[in-house]
Amino acid sequence: MTRPRPGPAGRPDLRMVVLGVAAWCGGLLALLSPGWVAPALAAAALAGIGTAARRGRPTGLALACLLVGSAVACCALVRAEANSTGPVARLAEQGAVVRLEARVTSDPVTRVGRYDDFVVVRLTVSRVEGRGRSFSTRAPVVVLADETWAGLELGSVVTARGRLETPDDRGVAGVLSGSPGPVVIDAPAGPFGAAEAVRAGIREAVSGAGPEARALVPALVVGDDRQMSPEVVADFRTCGLTHLAAVSGTNLTLVVGFLLLVARGVGARGRALTVVGIMGVAGFVLLARPEPSVVRAAAMGSVALVSLGSRGRTRGARALGVATVSLLLVDPWLVLSAGFALSVLATAGILFVAPSFRDRLRRWLPRWAAEAVAIPLAAQVACTPVVAALSGEVSLVAVAANIAVAPAVAPATVLGLVAGLVVLVAPPLGLLLGLGAGACGGWIVLVATQLARLPVPSVDWSSGVVPIALLTACCAAGAWCAGWVLARGRRTAVATLALALVVLRPLPAPGWPPDGWVLVACDVGQGDGLVLNAGGGRALVVDAGPEPEAIDGCLRRLGVDEVPVVVLSHFHADHVDGLAGVLEGRRAGEILTTPLRDPSYGAAAVDAHAAPHGVRIRSPELGEVGRVGAVTWRVLGPPESPPDPGAEGSAANNASIVLLVEVAGVRVLLPGDVEPEAQAVLRRVVPGLTVDVLKVPHHGSRYQDTEWLLGLDARVALVSVGQDNGYGHPSPELLAALARDGALVRRTDLAGDVAVLVDGGGGLRVRAAD
Repeated sequence: MTRPRPGPAGRPDLRMVVLGVAAWCGGLLALLSPGWVAPALAAAALAGIGTAARRGRPTGLALACLLVGSAVACCALVRAEANSTGPVARLAEQGAVVRLEARVTSDPVTRVGRYDDFVVVRLTVSRVEGRGRSFSTRAPVVVLADETWAGLELGSVVTARGRLETPDDRGVAGVLSGSPGPVVIDAPAGPFGAAEAVRAGIREAVSGAGPEARALVPALVVGDDRQMSPEVVADFRTCGLTHLAAVSGTNLTLVVGFLLLVARGVGARGRALTVVGIMGVAGFVLLARPEPSVVRAAAMGSVALVSLGSRGRTRGARALGVATVSLLLVDPWLVLSAGFALSVLATAGILFVAPSFRDRLRRWLPRWAAEAVAIPLAAQVACTPVVAALSGEVSLVAVAANIAVAPAVAPATVLGLVAGLVVLVAPPLGLLLGLGAGACGGWIVLVATQLARLPVPSVDWSSGVVPIALLTACCAAGAWCAGWVLARGRRTAVATLALALVVLRPLPAPGWPPDGWVLVACDVGQGDGLVLNAGGGRALVVDAGPEPEAIDGCLRRLGVDEVPVVVLSHFHADHVDGLAGVLEGRRAGEILTTPLRDPSYGAAAVDAHAAPHGVRIRSPELGEVGRVGAVTWRVLGPPESPPDPGAEGSAANNASIVLLVEVAGVRVLLPGDVEPEAQAVLRRVVPGLTVDVLKVPHHGSRYQDTEWLLGLDARVALVSVGQDNGYGHPSPELLAALARDGALVRRTDLAGDVAVLVDGGGGLRVRAAD
């Protein structure tokens, strides 16, 4: 290939970008297609290139694309083969109990499980013993374990015992579970120890700031988001600010850019600045932990730094292609990483789309203002389809949020880093700098929380192939038309006003809520969230789902502004984690909960959400009768002594509050997640119970007393369940049995919000929002 040159009229040379796309395609082909497809296509393409070369046709770029794509594909296939055929993989196929020695290669991450929290951590195994043999190896393993693994530090060498199982991910050789806990035989030292001291210093320096700012600053500087509350994380996601709370190219650009400014200030020039930049990147990776996501962010941040220099657009395009190819050769599994895709797309948007936006805006705005608008707008347009595919929503406030927080991001990041270093040698000065970082972090949190509370900060968007393709086409068309809009201040003002009206005064959904509605099963994903119409904007809410945004959106669509009573059937995350979405911005009376505070973290979360609103929490008595407006209910469970859940059951599920509700003459049974043992108690205690509407227990799990459910003679069966959940909910056999018994079955994963209503003649009808 000839040396890359800028294109005509200053256009960047895109050949390295094309090679990056070829590398991505090669990785996808190797990891997603059958094993024989990639070699066969590579051989066919090579033959075609050879034929073209013999005929004298230009083949330089095509040959380079083939070579790069084949190289990434080969790396992926070789590593996948090594993972699947080594000693660890063979022991995993046998389900062997092993003892292994390994190095920790990721920070432990706590996940919320069905019944309890669990910890996920990655190891690189150097020695494994099992089935009476010992092997030296180098194989990646994922550990699923309890909280005894939560305190491990990156770089530690540990020994552990457990059972190896075959993984679903071809990027690892096995999954270790059932481990009683690791034994650390070599703690991280040297650079790792120094990096941990600085991270601890950052946390100490901002200890005097507010709680949310105190949690955000370490995330801004080094991606340490462990202290951020779920509510703030959700607000950041709604506002398109998640890149600030994770290790991203933005973090590195700010930190290394600050170092380069300091170096220039003390006289460094030329190669000295290059050395400072390289050392800054290396130090950032060490400080933020050398995990794949950090290395990815460092690469994209380096591209951004290159693009800041002279001929930045051309050099940035080359750097983007080189970084993409290099990262995929080192770790081909990045082609399946949504984070990597977002990093590349955001960088590409800033390089190739933002300059056009900026130039149009400069016709009526100063340069600094034009760039402040153009950069987040271009990044948002480029990333929107992928974000929608991941989150199921499109943010309407992301650009405004990024513009509003931009003045505070750099000071918070730089002051946070400097404070973390200074506090180690001069604590008072470090704490003072930390207050400045905390103040900037507080502004960022304030922007996110306030914009996320607007009536329509985002719109739901299906993650199916056709909707995402349509959204991609809309983004491309919008980027094409944006130049015409941005070129004139009046047009931009009209477009901005129209968007503001949509965000602040949402258009009502046609015919929603339907007249005569008595009950709505909200589409809250994999969880429960039910609303019973008490009249006058009031409602009885039973369970809050797993996310605040989903239940809040459902209540907004129904026009509910007062919730006299909230019933939380039990404390699993899929029933209580959305509680903030019920309470925020509404008048609330009291919360009724089961007396069994299991799991304890769920109960503690409910306490924490209720306290700021002054909402009383209590457990109702068995047989208690309540009334709110048109809604009356009787408590049928849990019994004073919940039954033994058995080998497959859950004590928390069987301790669910069970309500028999009547509204507008419609009898509704809301049994939470009760399982067969508790269902048997209900059958015995309330014989001959019949209802009009049944909320199917436990999201339609197969684990049911089907005879009892069918004996309720429900005319409508509602299943609150999330799309593509990992539990196999709902059970096809259960749904078929209910339908055969005459029940009209409706699922929230297929229909969205589902309303039960009484028509003018007193008949029972069901209507879906979608």
